[in-house]
Amino acid sequence: MHPINAPIPARTDVLVIGAGPTGLALSIALTQAGIDHVLIDRLARGQNTSRAAVIHAHTLEALSGLGVTDALVREGLTLTRFSIRERDRALLRLGFESLPSAFAFLLMVPQDVTEQVLARRLAALGGTIHRGVTAQAVEDKRGAIHARLDDNGTARMIEARYVVGADGMNSVVRQSAGIDFDGDRYPHSFVLADVTMEWAAGREEVMLFFAPTGPLVVAPLPDGRFRIVAAMENAPENPGVADIQGLLDANGPRKGGRARVIDLAWSSRFRIHHRLARSYRCGRMLIMGDAAHVHSPAGGQGMNTGLVDAVVLGRLLGDVVKGARPDAALDLYESLRRPAAARVLRLAGGLTDMAMASGRLSRFVRDARLRIVAALPPVRRALTMNLSGLSRRYAAEIAP
Repeated sequence: MHPINAPIPARTDVLVIGAGPTGLALSIALTQAGIDHVLIDRLARGQNTSRAAVIHAHTLEALSGLGVTDALVREGLTLTRFSIRERDRALLRLGFESLPSAFAFLLMVPQDVTEQVLARRLAALGGTIHRGVTAQAVEDKRGAIHARLDDNGTARMIEARYVVGADGMNSVVRQSAGIDFDGDRYPHSFVLADVTMEWAAGREEVMLFFAPTGPLVVAPLPDGRFRIVAAMENAPENPGVADIQGLLDANGPRKGGRARVIDLAWSSRFRIHHRLARSYRCGRMLIMGDAAHVHSPAGGQGMNTGLVDAVVLGRLLGDVVKGARPDAALDLYESLRRPAAARVLRLAGGLTDMAMASGRLSRFVRDARLRIVAALPPVRRALTMNLSGLSRRYAAEIAP
């Protein structure tokens, strides 16, 4: 790549738009492969909010080749237990300690920390993030990508052999490529917050509470806080302590003492979409992460799926640019990763639908299904493998 603070060049092999976790991971992979590329991001600095908070076993396996796994584990909190509950009643308990992986746990680490670890690794390799740079238009002309950029207020053009959109749900790359983003939006609003609180249930387990008003997730974070994710009708743009307290009172456990929110580090309101791009590639334009798939946060799969996208695409792009594989090998990226994302959408959607079950009959059927899962070790094991991503290992395997 180019020295830190260097101007954006007029030409490169790969232009990566978006320096969130997926863009950073792809940039690391390309740097390790010796591929000339440019990584841009519209933000002047990285995010300072935690958003995604769990990294699963399969993702850690995939990231090990980028040299970041040890640092992530050092920064995070390792947990082995996950439960689905209704108030004080455990409907299903899952353990991750026997996963067939060197990473037999859930790694709780805020997304801003994940981005910092990835950015440090990229810098150590000599890579650069060009910040404050917005891609305004992307076009494939005469076998090359031409992108019009706003570089901190200065108009620039860059030509690239390939462009990768890691630029989120409203991806300019996906829109420029004319790729449909099939799906819809859930009608409910959700709250995301990191809090300090008194929590009698302890810090050893991620808990998903089902309630007639929607799901509530309580997950410990490594800094002593807890991540709260919950459905909330007409949620305010920035939920306050009283809002979070109300969600815990209405949907959380009753025994062992009332949960009490002491401090709110940050909060936000968001809407859940469930969408999957019809294609991951259009000629020299490729997409990954939220530009290719978005879904419910149930199961903590979003960032994980995008990070594995980046690892797979990084290897294939590196080989194609170096001439070790033909351009057609990039089709393998979609054939591996799109079906994996479809599976993730079904998993996250199924958990969300169960959590949102409101009628008495619907909840009865849901609880009966969970009792079956709890009573059958092979079914429980399959769900654990699915949540950990290990059941989708095949979707990251590329023959030499």
